[in-house]
Amino acid sequence: MSIYLIINIIGLIVFLGIGWLFSKNRKEINWKTVGIMVVLNLLLAWFLVSSAAGRAGVKAAADGFAWIVNVSAKGTVFALGDWYTPKNLNFICSALMPILMIVPLFDILNYIGVLPWIIKWIGRGLSFITGEPKFESFFAVEMMFLGNTEVLAVSGMQLRAMNKERNLTIAMMSMSCVTASILGAYIEMMPGQYILTAVPINIINSLIAVSMLNPVKVPAEDDTIEKVGAEVDSDKREPFFSFLGDSILGAGKLILIIIANVVAFVALAALIDAILALFWKDLSLESILGVIMFPFSWLLGLPVHQAWMLSQDMGMKLITNEFVVMGKVTGEINSYAPHLRAVLTVFVTSFANFGTLGMIIGAFKGLVDKENNDYIASNIGYLMLSGILVSLLSAAFVGLFVW
Repeated sequence: MSIYLIINIIGLIVFLGIGWLFSKNRKEINWKTVGIMVVLNLLLAWFLVSSAAGRAGVKAAADGFAWIVNVSAKGTVFALGDWYTPKNLNFICSALMPILMIVPLFDILNYIGVLPWIIKWIGRGLSFITGEPKFESFFAVEMMFLGNTEVLAVSGMQLRAMNKERNLTIAMMSMSCVTASILGAYIEMMPGQYILTAVPINIINSLIAVSMLNPVKVPAEDDTIEKVGAEVDSDKREPFFSFLGDSILGAGKLILIIIANVVAFVALAALIDAILALFWKDLSLESILGVIMFPFSWLLGLPVHQAWMLSQDMGMKLITNEFVVMGKVTGEINSYAPHLRAVLTVFVTSFANFGTLGMIIGAFKGLVDKENNDYIASNIGYLMLSGILVSLLSAAFVGLFVW
């Protein structure tokens, strides 16, 4: 057995140990539930990465997203003309413009009832298998399809019916998953097979992380779903084309938000690096965070030089966002060693960064009372720890099967 595989296994155990070490109530951790979810993720990672059927399914899904992106390019070409150069696509054309079609596509599936039906049954199945509360399982699946802040916005009644400890659980989970409608952008920059593998793995790891860091016993009478989405009478439903127009405008705003964040974060990071270089030429934000993240990177089963490369990208992702890292490595990632390529791609496929903290706190501020909001705000460290822990666990699970 390779020494690096042994280190990867030890790393997975260490990451789970971190969940236990920082737990708010170690005595309340349901180890049976944690064990079930660990085994489930091992089987899922093996199936999606190593089995012929799993690889074929992931490839088909990646090809499907690539096809949607290629179709969406027709609208981009029509609008931008010569700005769209297939041989040398810029970040906006390759990664962001497809969002204008993919987000409305998912919203249409939601409008006609297909997406809520899928979410409902996957959520129920996940709750049955893992033993986690119904709403927490439902919420994890909803985030994957609809987005973290979007799901929070339509779950106000449920959040107000829960105690502050369960609200903290939901806030911590909101740091982990990514939205399916944005996967097309990711796949244009990183290996699609690992992007799509990370999505379901993240869902289960978000439940593992919160069940260890913030174990909460939910009595049977409280294990209900008050309201997960807006239940609108069909006679009062918004006309389809009005709904579609709002969806397209929302997608456009999302693109502008991403562009603004990427430009600002890259520029601010460059400014900080320039200031740090005044004191020492080799000092930078990346190097500081790289040192902090290096031990965890090495525990993913990498040689020291590759672990150092990965730790720099980890630090950059946490300070900025996943798009910044993806844009940085997109031209060279296919030349990386298979294990490094897999764990890097899986780690960055999440919303865990400091910018997301502000989004989540802002969302809760308008949804719950001051006591609940203050409790969440006082546990910012747990939100960030949960997001990082989920990313590390997902990278470790997938890394076991890619060498």
